[in-house]
This record gives sequence, C-alpha cells and structure tokens, in this order.
Amino acid sequence: MSTAATPSNVVLVGKKPVMNYVLAALTLLNQGVSEIIIKARGRAISKAVDTVEIVRNRFLPDKIEVKEIRIGSQTVTSQDGRQSRVSTIEIAIRKKA
Repeated sequence: MSTAATPSNVVLVGKKPVMNYVLAALTLLNQGVSEIIIKARGRAISKAVDTVEIVRNRFLPDKIEVKEIRIGSQTVTSQDGRQSRVSTIEIAIRKKA
C-alpha cells in the first residue's frame, strides 16, 4: 500500500461499523467541506454504499446529492507472492446548492 497522505475530504471505508463512517462524513460536511469522497475496496464496497445512503436518506435528506461514482480494480500482491484483483469504488457526494 502507498504511504501517501489521505486528502482531508476523503473517508476510507474498512472494517469498522458503518455508523463510524457516517459520523466521519457528517463531521466533514458540518465543517464546511462542500464535497466528500467515500472510498472502499473489496468486501467494504457494500459498507461504503450503505454509508452514502444513510447520510443521504436518514441524516441529510434533500441536502446531499451523488456527484459521481467511479468503479475500478487494483492488482494486489499477497504475502505469498500471488497477484489478485480487488474491486474499488469511489463515491463523490456534495451538498445541494
């Protein structure tokens, strides 16, 4: 994995409960960030979609819109040297004008 710093408007979804990522997204939006990106890969993709849907429908209805959804895949090398492909998703959401 790269050691590059994560931009301040990105929420990386992983193994934690969905509400942790919802809270992170809401915190960014309340700090005045107009657009955030929810990123995930592999099994966490469904959790990223859940995060966006919870923010959009439960906490900020009619205030958030999905700007863009990017899907792709990355090649990952395992510890034993085998390469496999892992699906990725990036969901950009922003406040409605």
